[in-house]
Amino acid sequence: MKEREKEAREREARYSNGHLFTSLTVSATTLCSACNKSITAKEALSCPTCNVTIHNRCRDTLANCAKMKQKQQKLALVRNNSALQNVALRTKTPMMKERPSSAIYPSDSLRQSLLGSRRVRSGLSLSKSVSTQNLAGNLNDDSPLGLRRILSQSTDSLNFRNRAMSMESLNDEGEVYYAAMLEELEREGKDFEADSWSRAVDPSYLQTHRKDVIKRQDVIYELIQTEFHHVRTLRIMEGVFRQGMLDEVLLEPGVAHAVFPCLEQLMALHTHFLSQLMTRRTHSLAPGSGTNFTINQLGDILTEQFSGQCADEMRKAYAEFCSRHPKAVKLYKELLARDKRFQHFIRRVSRGPLLRRHGIQECILLVTQRITKYPVLIQRILDNTKGSEEEAQSLAQSLSLIRDLLSSVDQQVAELERTQRLQEIRARLDPRAQAEVRGGGVFRGGELLRRTLLHEGTLLWKTQGSRLKDVQVLLMTDILVFMQEKDQKYFFPCIDKPAVLSLKNLIVRDIANQERGMFLISDSTPPEMYELHGASRDDRNNWMRLIQQTVSSCPSREDFPLIETEDKALLRRLRGTTSSPLLTLLHPSLSISIQNSLSLLPLSLSLSQAAVIHQDSVLELRLHEGTGPASSGLDAGMVAAMGEMAMLQKQHDLLQEEVVRLRPLEARLRDSERTRAQLEQQIRDNKGRRGRRGRRGSRVSNEDIVVDVTALEQVSKVTSGRGLCMSSVGVWGRVCLGLGRLTVLTPNV
Repeated sequence: MKEREKEAREREARYSNGHLFTSLTVSATTLCSACNKSITAKEALSCPTCNVTIHNRCRDTLANCAKMKQKQQKLALVRNNSALQNVALRTKTPMMKERPSSAIYPSDSLRQSLLGSRRVRSGLSLSKSVSTQNLAGNLNDDSPLGLRRILSQSTDSLNFRNRAMSMESLNDEGEVYYAAMLEELEREGKDFEADSWSRAVDPSYLQTHRKDVIKRQDVIYELIQTEFHHVRTLRIMEGVFRQGMLDEVLLEPGVAHAVFPCLEQLMALHTHFLSQLMTRRTHSLAPGSGTNFTINQLGDILTEQFSGQCADEMRKAYAEFCSRHPKAVKLYKELLARDKRFQHFIRRVSRGPLLRRHGIQECILLVTQRITKYPVLIQRILDNTKGSEEEAQSLAQSLSLIRDLLSSVDQQVAELERTQRLQEIRARLDPRAQAEVRGGGVFRGGELLRRTLLHEGTLLWKTQGSRLKDVQVLLMTDILVFMQEKDQKYFFPCIDKPAVLSLKNLIVRDIANQERGMFLISDSTPPEMYELHGASRDDRNNWMRLIQQTVSSCPSREDFPLIETEDKALLRRLRGTTSSPLLTLLHPSLSISIQNSLSLLPLSLSLSQAAVIHQDSVLELRLHEGTGPASSGLDAGMVAAMGEMAMLQKQHDLLQEEVVRLRPLEARLRDSERTRAQLEQQIRDNKGRRGRRGRRGSRVSNEDIVVDVTALEQVSKVTSGRGLCMSSVGVWGRVCLGLGRLTVLTPNV
């Protein structure tokens, strides 16, 4: 009895809501059709009738099986039709999926009366045929009862079919989605279906080669094969996922780029590399054969790929792609959880045999790992290269290049990740958080962003009373920052010592008899001593090594102040305008004009230098004229006259050279004056428009911030070696920033 009850419960569970559920092993990316959450292999149920996959716990919440209901309606329709002996039904082959039109219209005369003389299509659907409302509306009470029942059931079936059409189209079209591109990829990969070169070539051709040659060709074949697979992965990411996200899911281009960053650059790089390898394979084919090949030289292609401009592009592309890998996967999961269209799109494209193994997460991971495969493959090719010294040297060079490239990519990825981490810390820092520093001043969150994060970790800070506090320590360009976390927010700890420690002349010492402790002794007056403890001895040693390295390269306080005042921050930003997009605060078109005006400083210095040289020459000539001997003989007068003539000739030649050199600069100066006039006019126009807006809306302060920047350092560089006095050259650049406007005037001589 108990066994029968158990079987009945299992049968009821399997046939819940008309579904015929069976246990199924699924991948981690499969989503439940009821709750749209991921399914594990232990709780997956699938209905082969309607191709629905759900959790075991979600089977009661699922709607009735669509195809099972259609079957039941068809059976009911057949039973009703059998009762109508006087209705002539038109036969139709059982292979057709569509319901016969005769099942809806029992006779041709009735069909003509309802639909007129319009030609009935074989694929009847609601969107392209008669409306069910009109169909039901043409019946009256005098119509036969059986006919009305048949038409009612038929219209219900058509309405249900219209509602279920979207899901059926997903199931039916998933197999052929992007079929043309996938078939092309499979067709291109037929030459590399074999597992190795030994199985790809003919056995008779294989027997003509030595064992070391066979091993070398196997590795070369693996390199080409894996490169082809990598290009195929990139093409799937571009042609299937990214294009589908833009065209079908209608996501913003920025979202698609965030999921697949630098995809175009990677496609171009690896497509070119693969074409080079395939061309070398074609040139290495045996005469009269399309499959037998032996590649004797490959180092030149590898050296070209991993050096020069190509290496720089690979470094930039992979550094950005790998650094954005975590955010891309996180964004993909968020889209999959909240966007229904994206969920349907992923389900549809994942039904194919090729795309089932290439989900978005798998593709992103494969791309990040590809660059790490090259050193291993090239090393194996080099180990099996014998008898060709030139090829061995070329392979060794390419191996060194790819290792340097990989190291550079790792370094850039680490820097980008640290930058992102610093921005995250700054965003989570309490807006009211501030820390007092030695020598006066307040350290706020904005000071973090003008520094570089070098290392981050958790240490134990021993305070008064032998208490140990967990602190988050940031090792930056010139400081150590101690923070604590509470309620997902960072703040500076309130302890007897400052939470910001300068690394200038910092002393790092380990603690005797404590393998995890270290002392940090500051260079302040009086000196401060911090006692910190790591999680282990290795952790302590790593911190000590990194801190000592940073102390040795710490910048001076004159070049990099501990606390940057507002005027110094403004000066730093203004000095960096020639290499930063700060000038876009006004208008993008003003950037070029202001940069041209700033570039006139060396020109003005050159003009000032020429004027000073001319004045010194005239002064020297007059001094010689005024201090000549009052009375001298004829020979002495002749000698003095010749000396003066030589000096005048020298000064004349010098002035001629200066005039020739300054002529093109004069034209540039006139152009710059015109540019300055246009810039001032644009600023006046902007001021007028801003004033009109201010009268209509909120008012703005009329106070201007004027910063005078003297170019004494540049003048000293130009005039040093000429023996000129600094006071003889008056050059000032005036930069005015006020009311949202930025005015740059050319230097005045």
